[in-house]
Amino acid sequence: MTTPCSTAVTTPDTLAWPDPARRVAFEQWLAPLVSPHGLCPDTLAPASADASFRRYLRLATTAGGSVIVMDAPPAHEDVHPFLHVAGLMHAAGLQAPRILAADEAQGFLLLEDLGQQLYLDALQADGRAQAEPLMRQAVAALVQWQRGVNPISLPPYDEALLRRELALFSEWCVQREYGVSWTPVQQAHWQRLCDKLVASALAQPTVAVHRDWMPRNLMVTPQGVGILDFQDAVCGPISYDVASLLRDAFLSWEEEQEIDWAVRYWSSARKAELDVPDDFGEFWRQIEWMGLQRHLKVMGIFCRLKHRDGKPKYAEDLPRFFTYAVKVANRYIELKPLIPLLETLVGPLTATAYSLR
Repeated sequence: MTTPCSTAVTTPDTLAWPDPARRVAFEQWLAPLVSPHGLCPDTLAPASADASFRRYLRLATTAGGSVIVMDAPPAHEDVHPFLHVAGLMHAAGLQAPRILAADEAQGFLLLEDLGQQLYLDALQADGRAQAEPLMRQAVAALVQWQRGVNPISLPPYDEALLRRELALFSEWCVQREYGVSWTPVQQAHWQRLCDKLVASALAQPTVAVHRDWMPRNLMVTPQGVGILDFQDAVCGPISYDVASLLRDAFLSWEEEQEIDWAVRYWSSARKAELDVPDDFGEFWRQIEWMGLQRHLKVMGIFCRLKHRDGKPKYAEDLPRFFTYAVKVANRYIELKPLIPLLETLVGPLTATAYSLR
Protein backbone atom coordinates (compact mmCIF):
# COMPACT_ATOMS: atom_id res chain seq x y z
CA MET A 1 0.00 0.00 0.00
CA THR A 2 1.40 3.38 -1.00
CA THR A 3 1.19 6.51 1.12
CA PRO A 4 0.74 9.92 -0.56
CA CYS A 5 3.09 12.62 0.74
CA SER A 6 4.77 15.85 -0.17
CA THR A 7 8.14 15.49 -1.85
CA ALA A 8 9.20 19.07 -1.16
CA VAL A 9 12.44 18.95 0.81
CA THR A 10 11.71 21.40 3.60
CA THR A 11 12.13 19.90 7.02
CA PRO A 12 9.31 20.59 9.52
CA ASP A 13 9.72 23.72 11.64
CA THR A 14 9.00 21.58 14.70
CA LEU A 15 12.36 19.86 14.21
CA ALA A 16 15.06 21.89 15.93
CA TRP A 17 18.32 22.63 14.14
CA PRO A 18 20.79 24.36 16.49
CA ASP A 19 22.84 25.33 13.42
CA PRO A 20 20.75 26.76 10.51
CA ALA A 21 23.59 26.01 8.08
CA ARG A 22 23.37 22.32 8.97
CA ARG A 23 19.66 22.32 8.23
CA VAL A 24 20.39 23.71 4.76
CA ALA A 25 23.13 21.13 4.19
CA PHE A 26 20.78 18.36 5.30
CA GLU A 27 17.98 19.44 2.97
CA GLN A 28 20.41 19.66 0.06
CA TRP A 29 21.70 16.14 0.84
CA LEU A 30 18.21 14.70 1.20
CA ALA A 31 16.70 16.18 -1.97
CA PRO A 32 18.19 13.73 -4.52
CA LEU A 33 17.30 10.77 -2.25
CA VAL A 34 13.57 11.50 -2.07
CA SER A 35 12.52 9.90 -5.34
CA PRO A 36 14.83 6.84 -5.38
CA HIS A 37 13.87 5.86 -1.83
CA GLY A 38 10.26 7.07 -1.86
CA LEU A 39 10.82 9.44 1.05
CA CYS A 40 8.25 11.76 2.60
CA PRO A 41 10.31 14.70 3.90
CA ASP A 42 7.35 16.36 5.61
CA THR A 43 7.11 13.38 8.01
CA LEU A 44 10.61 13.88 9.42
CA ALA A 45 10.47 13.52 13.21
CA PRO A 46 12.79 12.54 16.08
CA ALA A 47 13.26 8.79 16.41
CA SER A 48 15.74 8.72 19.29
CA ALA A 49 18.81 10.36 20.72
CA ASP A 50 21.74 8.93 22.62
CA ALA A 51 24.38 10.13 25.03
CA SER A 52 26.55 11.49 22.21
CA PHE A 53 26.02 14.34 19.75
CA ARG A 54 24.31 11.97 17.31
CA ARG A 55 20.58 12.04 16.81
CA TYR A 56 18.23 9.82 14.83
CA LEU A 57 15.25 10.95 12.76
CA ARG A 58 12.48 8.85 11.23
CA LEU A 59 11.01 9.38 7.75
CA ALA A 60 7.92 7.73 6.30
CA THR A 61 8.12 6.27 2.81
CA THR A 62 5.55 6.13 0.05
CA ALA A 63 5.62 2.33 0.33
CA GLY A 64 4.13 2.56 3.81
CA GLY A 65 7.35 1.92 5.69
CA SER A 66 9.98 4.17 7.19
CA VAL A 67 13.70 4.84 7.21
CA ILE A 68 16.10 6.37 9.71
CA VAL A 69 18.40 9.34 9.26
CA MET A 70 21.52 9.61 11.41
CA ASP A 71 22.55 13.21 11.98
CA ALA A 72 26.14 13.12 13.28
CA PRO A 73 27.82 16.56 13.23
CA PRO A 74 31.37 15.91 12.00
CA ALA A 75 32.86 18.36 14.49
CA HIS A 76 31.81 15.94 17.24
CA GLU A 77 31.15 12.56 15.60
CA ASP A 78 32.81 10.37 12.96
CA VAL A 79 30.51 8.07 10.99
CA HIS A 80 33.35 6.01 9.49
CA PRO A 81 33.49 3.53 12.42
CA PHE A 82 29.72 3.01 12.17
CA LEU A 83 29.98 2.20 8.48
CA HIS A 84 32.97 -0.09 9.02
CA VAL A 85 31.42 -2.10 11.84
CA ALA A 86 28.09 -2.34 10.02
CA GLY A 87 29.94 -3.99 7.15
CA LEU A 88 31.62 -6.47 9.50
CA MET A 89 28.26 -7.32 11.06
CA HIS A 90 26.49 -7.87 7.76
CA ALA A 91 29.31 -10.18 6.69
CA ALA A 92 28.77 -12.15 9.91
CA GLY A 93 25.04 -12.53 9.23
CA LEU A 94 24.03 -10.17 12.04
CA GLN A 95 21.13 -7.77 11.79
CA ALA A 96 22.46 -4.22 11.72
CA PRO A 97 20.68 -1.43 9.82
CA ARG A 98 21.53 -1.49 6.11
CA ILE A 99 23.18 1.68 4.80
CA LEU A 100 20.92 3.15 2.11
CA ALA A 101 22.89 6.35 1.50
CA ALA A 102 25.81 8.11 3.17
CA ASP A 103 27.55 11.47 3.16
CA GLU A 104 30.54 10.66 5.33
CA ALA A 105 32.02 14.15 5.15
CA GLN A 106 28.88 15.84 6.45
CA GLY A 107 27.82 13.08 8.82
CA PHE A 108 24.46 12.20 7.27
CA LEU A 109 23.39 8.56 6.86
CA LEU A 110 20.15 7.08 5.54
CA LEU A 111 19.54 3.76 7.27
CA GLU A 112 17.16 0.85 7.27
CA ASP A 113 14.58 1.19 10.05
CA LEU A 114 14.63 -1.91 12.28
CA GLY A 115 11.42 -0.88 14.02
CA GLN A 116 10.44 0.76 17.27
CA GLN A 117 10.53 -1.97 19.90
CA LEU A 118 13.69 -1.89 21.94
CA TYR A 119 14.60 -4.83 24.13
CA LEU A 120 14.47 -2.43 27.07
CA ASP A 121 10.83 -1.57 26.41
CA ALA A 122 9.85 -5.19 25.83
CA LEU A 123 11.59 -6.38 28.99
CA GLN A 124 10.03 -3.68 31.14
CA ALA A 125 6.53 -4.43 29.86
CA ASP A 126 4.22 -7.22 31.03
CA GLY A 127 6.17 -7.99 34.18
CA ARG A 128 9.19 -9.03 32.09
CA ALA A 129 7.28 -12.03 30.80
CA GLN A 130 9.34 -11.99 27.62
CA ALA A 131 12.67 -11.97 29.44
CA GLU A 132 13.64 -15.61 28.97
CA PRO A 133 13.19 -15.93 25.18
CA LEU A 134 14.54 -12.45 24.47
CA MET A 135 17.65 -12.85 26.60
CA ARG A 136 18.37 -16.27 25.10
CA GLN A 137 18.23 -14.66 21.66
CA ALA A 138 20.53 -11.88 22.86
CA VAL A 139 23.01 -14.47 24.16
CA ALA A 140 22.90 -16.42 20.88
CA ALA A 141 23.44 -13.23 18.87
CA LEU A 142 26.38 -12.29 21.11
CA VAL A 143 28.06 -15.63 20.44
CA GLN A 144 27.47 -15.09 16.71
CA TRP A 145 28.98 -11.60 17.02
CA GLN A 146 32.07 -12.90 18.80
CA ARG A 147 32.56 -15.74 16.34
CA GLY A 148 31.78 -13.81 13.18
CA VAL A 149 33.09 -10.28 13.62
CA ASN A 150 36.83 -10.26 13.05
CA PRO A 151 38.34 -7.87 15.62
CA ILE A 152 41.64 -7.37 13.82
CA SER A 153 40.53 -4.09 12.20
CA LEU A 154 39.00 -2.68 15.40
CA PRO A 155 40.81 -0.36 17.83
CA PRO A 156 42.41 -2.18 20.78
CA TYR A 157 40.77 -2.04 24.19
CA ASP A 158 44.22 -1.51 25.64
CA GLU A 159 45.57 -0.42 29.01
CA ALA A 160 45.52 3.25 28.10
CA LEU A 161 41.81 3.15 27.18
CA LEU A 162 40.84 1.12 30.25
CA ARG A 163 42.61 3.61 32.51
CA ARG A 164 41.11 6.64 30.76
CA GLU A 165 37.69 5.16 31.35
CA LEU A 166 38.34 4.60 35.05
CA ALA A 167 39.63 8.15 35.35
CA LEU A 168 36.18 9.38 34.31
CA PHE A 169 34.84 8.11 37.63
CA SER A 170 37.32 10.01 39.79
CA GLU A 171 37.04 13.21 37.74
CA TRP A 172 33.33 13.48 37.04
CA CYS A 173 31.63 11.39 39.74
CA VAL A 174 33.91 11.87 42.73
CA GLN A 175 35.05 15.44 42.13
CA ARG A 176 32.25 17.05 40.09
CA GLU A 177 29.10 15.22 41.21
CA TYR A 178 29.99 14.81 44.90
CA GLY A 179 32.61 17.53 45.33
CA VAL A 180 35.01 15.14 47.09
CA SER A 181 38.81 15.24 46.95
CA TRP A 182 40.40 11.99 48.06
CA THR A 183 43.45 12.09 50.31
CA PRO A 184 46.80 10.81 49.00
CA VAL A 185 46.20 7.55 50.88
CA GLN A 186 42.74 7.17 49.30
CA GLN A 187 44.19 7.99 45.88
CA ALA A 188 46.77 5.23 46.37
CA HIS A 189 43.99 2.73 47.20
CA TRP A 190 42.12 3.84 44.09
CA GLN A 191 45.17 3.36 41.88
CA ARG A 192 45.74 -0.15 43.24
CA LEU A 193 42.09 -1.02 42.53
CA CYS A 194 42.46 0.31 39.00
CA ASP A 195 45.62 -1.77 38.55
CA LYS A 196 43.74 -4.95 39.54
CA LEU A 197 40.75 -4.27 37.27
CA VAL A 198 42.94 -3.40 34.30
CA ALA A 199 45.14 -6.47 34.80
CA SER A 200 42.06 -8.73 34.92
CA ALA A 201 40.72 -7.24 31.68
CA LEU A 202 44.02 -7.49 29.83
CA ALA A 203 44.55 -11.11 30.90
CA GLN A 204 41.40 -12.26 29.05
CA PRO A 205 41.23 -13.56 25.47
CA THR A 206 40.17 -10.89 23.01
CA VAL A 207 37.18 -10.73 20.68
CA ALA A 208 35.15 -8.02 18.98
CA VAL A 209 33.56 -6.03 21.81
CA HIS A 210 30.40 -4.04 21.10
CA ARG A 211 30.88 -2.05 24.37
CA ASP A 212 27.14 -1.50 24.94
CA TRP A 213 25.53 -4.89 24.34
CA MET A 214 22.52 -4.06 26.47
CA PRO A 215 18.71 -3.96 26.09
CA ARG A 216 18.71 -0.28 25.11
CA ASN A 217 20.76 -1.13 22.00
CA LEU A 218 19.03 -4.37 20.99
CA MET A 219 15.77 -4.46 19.08
CA VAL A 220 12.93 -6.96 18.80
CA THR A 221 12.30 -7.64 15.12
CA PRO A 222 10.58 -10.42 13.14
CA GLN A 223 14.03 -11.50 11.91
CA GLY A 224 15.49 -11.76 15.42
CA VAL A 225 17.83 -9.45 17.31
CA GLY A 226 18.46 -6.06 15.74
CA ILE A 227 21.70 -4.46 16.90
CA LEU A 228 22.28 -0.73 17.29
CA ASP A 229 24.95 1.71 18.55
CA PHE A 230 27.92 -0.43 17.54
CA GLN A 231 30.24 2.30 16.25
CA ASP A 232 32.49 2.17 19.35
CA ALA A 233 33.37 -1.51 18.91
CA VAL A 234 36.89 -2.51 19.91
CA CYS A 235 39.08 -5.59 20.19
CA GLY A 236 38.96 -6.47 23.86
CA PRO A 237 38.07 -8.81 26.76
CA ILE A 238 35.67 -11.65 26.04
CA SER A 239 33.63 -11.07 29.21
CA TYR A 240 32.86 -7.41 28.50
CA ASP A 241 29.68 -7.70 26.46
CA VAL A 242 28.32 -10.45 28.73
CA ALA A 243 28.74 -8.09 31.68
CA SER A 244 27.00 -5.32 29.70
CA LEU A 245 24.00 -7.55 29.01
CA LEU A 246 23.59 -8.99 32.49
CA ARG A 247 24.25 -5.86 34.55
CA ASP A 248 22.59 -3.19 32.52
CA ALA A 249 22.66 0.56 32.96
CA PHE A 250 18.86 0.80 32.98
CA LEU A 251 17.58 -2.60 34.11
CA SER A 252 18.57 -4.92 36.96
CA TRP A 253 18.02 -8.66 37.50
CA GLU A 254 18.19 -11.01 40.45
CA GLU A 255 21.62 -12.61 40.64
CA GLU A 256 20.20 -16.12 40.21
CA GLN A 257 18.85 -15.01 36.83
CA GLU A 258 22.15 -13.34 35.89
CA ILE A 259 24.04 -16.55 36.62
CA ASP A 260 21.58 -18.66 34.65
CA TRP A 261 22.04 -16.53 31.53
CA ALA A 262 25.80 -16.37 32.10
CA VAL A 263 25.95 -20.18 32.19
CA ARG A 264 23.93 -20.34 28.97
CA TYR A 265 26.36 -17.96 27.31
CA TRP A 266 29.40 -19.84 28.68
CA SER A 267 28.04 -23.17 27.45
CA SER A 268 27.21 -21.78 24.00
CA ALA A 269 30.60 -20.08 23.77
CA ARG A 270 32.41 -23.32 24.56
CA LYS A 271 30.42 -25.14 21.87
CA ALA A 272 31.34 -22.35 19.44
CA GLU A 273 35.00 -22.85 20.42
CA LEU A 274 35.34 -19.36 21.85
CA ASP A 275 38.18 -19.04 24.34
CA VAL A 276 36.30 -18.90 27.65
CA PRO A 277 37.72 -20.51 30.83
CA ASP A 278 37.01 -24.19 31.42
CA ASP A 279 35.88 -23.28 34.93
CA PHE A 280 32.64 -21.30 34.99
CA GLY A 281 33.52 -19.90 38.41
CA GLU A 282 36.57 -18.19 36.95
CA PHE A 283 34.51 -16.85 34.07
CA TRP A 284 31.94 -15.45 36.51
CA ARG A 285 34.76 -13.67 38.35
CA GLN A 286 35.91 -12.18 35.04
CA ILE A 287 32.38 -10.96 34.34
CA GLU A 288 32.08 -9.36 37.77
CA TRP A 289 35.46 -7.62 37.64
CA MET A 290 34.91 -6.48 34.06
CA GLY A 291 31.44 -5.29 34.99
CA LEU A 292 32.87 -3.25 37.85
CA GLN A 293 35.32 -1.51 35.53
CA ARG A 294 32.45 -0.75 33.18
CA HIS A 295 30.15 0.50 35.93
CA LEU A 296 32.75 2.88 37.34
CA LYS A 297 33.30 4.22 33.83
CA VAL A 298 29.57 4.64 33.22
CA MET A 299 29.12 6.48 36.52
CA GLY A 300 31.73 8.94 35.33
CA ILE A 301 30.07 9.28 31.93
CA PHE A 302 26.61 9.83 33.41
CA CYS A 303 27.97 12.57 35.68
CA ARG A 304 29.80 14.15 32.75
CA LEU A 305 26.56 14.15 30.77
CA LYS A 306 24.91 15.97 33.66
CA HIS A 307 27.58 18.57 34.38
CA ARG A 308 29.17 19.15 30.98
CA ASP A 309 26.42 18.34 28.47
CA GLY A 310 23.27 19.40 30.31
CA LYS A 311 21.73 15.91 30.29
CA PRO A 312 20.90 15.21 33.97
CA LYS A 313 18.52 12.29 33.41
CA TYR A 314 21.28 9.69 33.09
CA ALA A 315 22.60 10.45 36.59
CA GLU A 316 19.27 9.36 38.05
CA ASP A 317 20.51 5.78 37.63
CA LEU A 318 23.63 6.26 39.77
CA PRO A 319 22.08 4.26 42.66
CA ARG A 320 21.92 1.20 40.41
CA PHE A 321 25.66 1.44 39.86
CA PHE A 322 26.47 1.87 43.53
CA THR A 323 24.48 -1.33 44.08
CA TYR A 324 26.47 -3.21 41.45
CA ALA A 325 29.79 -1.87 42.75
CA VAL A 326 29.10 -2.66 46.40
CA LYS A 327 27.95 -6.19 45.58
CA VAL A 328 31.14 -7.00 43.68
CA ALA A 329 33.52 -5.21 46.04
CA ASN A 330 32.09 -7.04 49.05
CA ARG A 331 32.56 -10.40 47.33
CA TYR A 332 36.28 -10.22 46.52
CA ILE A 333 38.85 -9.36 49.16
CA GLU A 334 41.08 -7.66 46.58
CA LEU A 335 38.28 -5.20 45.80
CA LYS A 336 37.06 -4.43 49.32
CA PRO A 337 39.08 -1.18 49.55
CA LEU A 338 36.57 0.27 47.09
CA ILE A 339 33.85 0.32 49.78
CA PRO A 340 35.36 3.07 51.98
CA LEU A 341 36.13 5.09 48.85
CA LEU A 342 32.48 4.96 47.81
CA GLU A 343 31.44 5.79 51.35
CA THR A 344 33.24 9.13 51.04
CA LEU A 345 30.58 9.94 48.45
CA VAL A 346 27.30 8.58 49.82
CA GLY A 347 27.90 7.51 53.43
CA PRO A 348 27.80 4.00 54.96
CA LEU A 349 27.16 1.19 52.47
CA THR A 350 26.27 -2.47 52.77
CA ALA A 351 25.66 -5.08 50.11
CA THR A 352 21.97 -4.15 49.98
CA ALA A 353 21.57 -0.71 51.56
CA TYR A 354 21.92 1.27 48.35
CA SER A 355 19.53 -0.67 46.14
CA LEU A 356 17.04 1.09 43.89
CA ARG A 357 13.50 1.48 45.16
